[in-house]
Amino acid sequence: MATNLETDDAVYAESNTAADFNSPGTEPLTGDTPTAETVETVKRMTGQVVDKLGELPKYFGEFFQEYKRPLTALGLIFGAFIAVKLTLAILDAINDVPVLAPLFELIGLIYSGWFIYRYLLKASNRRELATEMEALKDQVLGRTSQI
Repeated sequence: MATNLETDDAVYAESNTAADFNSPGTEPLTGDTPTAETVETVKRMTGQVVDKLGELPKYFGEFFQEYKRPLTALGLIFGAFIAVKLTLAILDAINDVPVLAPLFELIGLIYSGWFIYRYLLKASNRRELATEMEALKDQVLGRTSQI
């Protein structure tokens, strides 16, 4: 058994000599000299990437034209979500101020009372409110007024 170990060590020592790494038939590990084929492949791939990036605005324009309505709807939904979150954060911050919360509740109650007195008690005032709401709806939706 000792002879097998000695033989294996001798073979290992012979295969790992410095002469094997620097022999003329082996390439250096750093690869400092690229071949012409490698340079052409890199140029071709770079050209393809540049061409695709140059067509990117056209692709985005076509995509937006095709999906304009859904993208607009998603943008509005996202904007409304952000607006609600921001409003709730501001109201929470205002609610933490000791005097402002009851003051705003009082202002809200006074305005609600005035609105009920002004628009909801009499039938003529309710009709006036309905016409104003229709006019506002027509303005928002872009329809011409029928009044």
